[in-house]
Parts: sequence; structure tokens; C-alpha cells
Amino acid sequence: MKRLIFINLILLSFLSALVTRCGGGNHLMKSESHKTEGSFEESILKKRALDHFVNGTVFEAQNNYHAAVIEFEKALQYDTTAGIYYSLSKNYLFTNRLIQSLSIIKKAVELDSSILDYYDLMADVYSAARNYDSAIAVLEKAALVEPNNINLYYKLARLYEISKPLEAISVYEKLIDLVGPDWNLLVRIGELYEKTGNLELALESIERLLELDPSNTQLKTLLIDFNQRAGNHDKAIRIADDLLELTPDDLSIRERKALILVEIEDWEAASDEFNYIIEDKNINLDEKINIAASYYEKAVADSSLFPIAKNLFEKIDKDTLDWQVKMYLGAIAFSEGNDSLAIDNFKYVTENANWNVQAWIRLGGLLYDNKKYDEASKVMEEAIEVFPNDFAANFILGLSLVQLEKQEEAEKYLSKAVDLNPNDVNALSAYGYTLSQLKKNKEAIRYITHALRIEPDDVNLIGTLGLIYNSIQMHAESDSAYERALELDPENSLINNNYSYALAVRGEQLERALEMVKVSIAADSLNSSYLDTIGWVYYKLGDYDQAKKYLEKAIELNQNSAVILDHLGDVEFKLGNSEKAVELWEKAFELDPQKNEIKTKIEKGEL
Repeated sequence: MKRLIFINLILLSFLSALVTRCGGGNHLMKSESHKTEGSFEESILKKRALDHFVNGTVFEAQNNYHAAVIEFEKALQYDTTAGIYYSLSKNYLFTNRLIQSLSIIKKAVELDSSILDYYDLMADVYSAARNYDSAIAVLEKAALVEPNNINLYYKLARLYEISKPLEAISVYEKLIDLVGPDWNLLVRIGELYEKTGNLELALESIERLLELDPSNTQLKTLLIDFNQRAGNHDKAIRIADDLLELTPDDLSIRERKALILVEIEDWEAASDEFNYIIEDKNINLDEKINIAASYYEKAVADSSLFPIAKNLFEKIDKDTLDWQVKMYLGAIAFSEGNDSLAIDNFKYVTENANWNVQAWIRLGGLLYDNKKYDEASKVMEEAIEVFPNDFAANFILGLSLVQLEKQEEAEKYLSKAVDLNPNDVNALSAYGYTLSQLKKNKEAIRYITHALRIEPDDVNLIGTLGLIYNSIQMHAESDSAYERALELDPENSLINNNYSYALAVRGEQLERALEMVKVSIAADSLNSSYLDTIGWVYYKLGDYDQAKKYLEKAIELNQNSAVILDHLGDVEFKLGNSEKAVELWEKAFELDPQKNEIKTKIEKGEL
């Protein structure tokens, strides 16, 4: 509504101008006829500007921003009011033309510095360009125009959250002064205090919320969670006990209490809470299985919970022959290395529920998501025996084998998955990547290209295509793919790293390559591949000391990389440490005896 009112005001200003300039012309004297003619011409220009402005507004409402830009640009040829500059800047922003948008909105502010919408748009442009400090500066200036504008402070606080959380808290407190105690504001303050590690102040915010609504069970539950994270376990348990006195059948509170008891390793008390849940006669079998399954899922990520998950399923198993219980008990036995028990349980599942493909898919997917690739592959191999033509079973098995670096085996299942669902982007991507690993690059390109026809802006797909092109020395095509990926996601750490390394190997655009890999390092400073890339870029730049520093750090993280060892050997040789260089090359060659170029360096004792 605010936007429509603003547009109407602009239209009214045009109409007012037309009436002022066109009305009352009959009483002008002949000596002023040239002024009448000028006023008439000016009104014609205003009329043309208004026509184009209205057209642009219609196009904007239809989300046809490119057409709107053309109309607003034409409007400016006839009239240069602040409102037209504003509308043009807005549509430049919609079409991602940030430099033009910023330039134009600045003109609008110069013409009229009293309109909050102008500052608001300028801040949006800076934010889109990730220039958050400038966006903040603009909104702070806007606050001087409308010092009590609530929406403005909300926006300013959100920007402060990115890099200045304490400033954000200050703004949220100001908002509370303006609007009074507000649930959402206090929640944001609590979250920010937690983000900055000040859990005690976070707790104070939650307690202020409780003052607003002292009987709110959800809020007390949140207070349990915050006290748990702050290490106030006794207080968290007391709050849980208070709630359980009022609602003893609240299983979610019992679950929280049990997890706190697990955290402080009070296993006996934790077991009492879990058993209460399982033994409750009002809970049906499916609910009990779901409760126990939730702990199994947690146990996959935190093995300390396996004893509880196992105990729960064993307790349920005493009163049922349900195949789902056997499935989970089989998975637990498998994780414990008890293969015979796992096989017995899985065999029970296949004999009693061989029709239920979803059970297998859920189990295999759960194991894969938690990076239990070997377990996932074994489970899904059994699944394939029962339903060989299931897409998900073939896909999960193929993905698991890829993660285990068994690409030749993976190809078979990923190919089947693509045959079963030829338009699934994830399957196409995984199959294309696997083919590239097997040096079947032309086929890989075909499948990745097909996936991109379905999802043309998928950055990971585009990056994979760039990687494949680079591996077969199609540098122009590779660079084009990487440039497109960076256009879509300029901060993508993997794309920046891979493109940087490709340029470094070729010895091209090394300064740019360095800036790109710095983006990757900033995102993940403990990634050995990123460290290897920046080390190799410095090597190509001739800065061998810097190269050595990063490559040594990369080897600390990944001691079995032939590539990194080979690179460090080259650096040591350049630093005059030829014996050390040969030693590193020999280690690299042991790891990858197919690298003849390393063998040549060892034999020559030099680069």
C-alpha cells in the first residue's frame, strides 16, 4: 500500500505541473506569447514524461523490469524529477545492474533528501553489492530524517547483525523503547546474545519474555534449552521437573530432560525417562518406534547415544514382532561390528517386509547423510537384491560407492538410476561426475549438459562442467563455465578454488587467481585443497616462502596427498633445498606411481 501511495503522489505531481502550466492561458498578453509557447512546450514534455512513467509503472507491476527500465529512461529524457530517478534505480536493482542503480538513486536523494524510500532503496543497492557498511551509513542518515521510523530500525538492526551484533542489540533495545516489550524483539536479542557467546544475557532476554507471558509453556521449554546450552544443567532440569508436574505426559519435556541427563552422563536417570516414554500404555507401537528411531538417528551422529537407542528398541522388541524394530536393531548391530546379529535382523526384515522399499531407502539415506558410506553401501546392496529397479536404491548405492572411491562399481548403479529417472538433476550430476573420474569425459559432459538444461543456474553443475573441461585442456570452455558460476555465486569457495588452481597451472591471471583462492581460504582455512591451491599460486608468482608456508600447512592436514607433496618438493627445490625436494618427490611417487613427471624429477634430482 505504501508503494502505491508513493507512486500516486508522483503521478499527482505530474498532473499538478500540467494544470499549472496549461491553465489560464487566455488572459496572457501578446508580448508574453513566447512564454506561453514555452510553457506549452514544457507541458508537452511533462505529458510525455508522464506517459512513459505510467508505462514503466505498469511494466514494473507485471515484473517486466527490463521493459520498465526502458520506459523510465525515456521519461527522464523529458523530465528529471526525483521520483523518476527513484523508479529507474529500483528497476535497475531488479535487473541486477547495481552500479547504474546506485548512481541513479544518489541523484534522487540529491534532488529530494526528505523521502525515506530513497534512502531505503540506496541501502538495498549497497546490501545487494554486499557493501553492508555503506548500507548501514545510509540507513543511519535516514534515521535523522525520520527518527521514529520503526521499519527503518528493524532494517538497520538486521544489517548490524551481519558484522556488529552488539550494535544490533542496541538498535533492538531502542525499538523496545519505541514499541514496548515485544516478543519477536526479545527473541532476536536473546539469539544475538547467544551468538556472541553471552548466554547469561541471552537467558535474561528469555526471562524478560517470561514476564510478558508467565504461563507460556513454550517459553519455559526454550528456557530449558538455553540453560542447557549455558551449562546450567541443574536449573534446566528443575524447570523441566516443574513442567512435568503440571503435564506429566508431555513427552517432549521428558525427552529434553533425558538428553540433559545424557549430557551430564547420568545414564541411569536418563534411562528412567526414556523407559517412561516407551512403557506408557497410552502410546501406540508406531509412536514408540518413532521415539526410539529419533534416538537412533541422533546416535548415528553421536555414538554415545547408541546404548540408549539399543535399549529402547530391545524393550519394544520384547512385545512385538514388528519388522521395523528388527531393521533398527540390525542397523545398531551393524554399527557395533556384530555382523552376524545384523544379518539375522536384516534377514528378518527382508522375509517379513520385502515389499517395503521405503524402509530400506530411509535406512540407507540416513546412513549416507551421516557419512556412514560403507554401512550405507552394504545395506543398499541388500536392498537392490529385493528391488533392483528402484531409483532411490540404485542412486543411494551409487553415491555411497563414489564416496568410497569405487567409481567403477558406482557407474553401474548411477547409470541405472539415470535410466530409471532421466530428468533427475542429482542423478545426472552424480553420474556425470563419476564418468569424469573414470576419464569418460565426453559422456560426462553430455550428462552434465543435460542436467543444466533442466537447472541452468545450478552453480555446482556449472562448476563440475568447468572442472571436466579443464581436465581435457578445453580451457576456453572451462573458463567460460567458471565465469558463469562466479557470476551466479561470486563467494562460492569451491568455484573460486578450482578456477584459481586452473589458472595457476596455466600460469595465467595469477594476481586474480590469488584473490579468488583467498575467498576460498576465508571460507575454510583448514581445507587442504584450498591451502594447496594458494601455495601453488604463490609458487607461480615466485613467492616461495609464502608457498612453503601454505603447502606445509596443507600437508599437516592431508599427509597422503601426492599432489601436495609434489608441489612442496618443487618449492623446496626453488629455495635451494634439493635433498629435501627429492625426499618429498619420492614420497609423492610412492603414493601415485603413475606420475611419470615426478619420476623424471627424482631421476634428474631437479625440476
